[in-house]
Amino acid sequence: MLINRHTQTIEWGDCDPAGIVFYPRYFAYFDACTGKLFAKAGFPKFDMLKQFNMVGIPMVDTRSKFYIPSHFGEDVVIESTITEFRRSSFDVHHRILKGDALAVEGFETRVWVGKDPEDPDKIKSQPIPQEVIQAFNR
Repeated sequence: MLINRHTQTIEWGDCDPAGIVFYPRYFAYFDACTGKLFAKAGFPKFDMLKQFNMVGIPMVDTRSKFYIPSHFGEDVVIESTITEFRRSSFDVHHRILKGDALAVEGFETRVWVGKDPEDPDKIKSQPIPQEVIQAFNR
């Protein structure tokens, strides 16, 4: 199972007036870390879009669990991994760590999509290429 680890410094603009991360910012972190995870597997997003003639990997479900707040100026480590691949969708699990403590967990379900061949103004799910799945199982 491929895991990407990214150190994130909590910036002033990420925080609410109390100086803790405003919860929507975590979802922006998760989105960026999903891209970093694919890059680590050998599929940077820009290249992947061209290589597989796809539109993207939009999120169709997301949720989080918050355990410990993070504050302006702190560094946290975000661990991201894909926990399951299906035909055209997959699940990503993110863990935000403050030292050894679990601060936040994030869960995403995303779908591999391309242009709908019957209506190019729409998108349609496509099977995830086997070479992509294999890259995450090394």
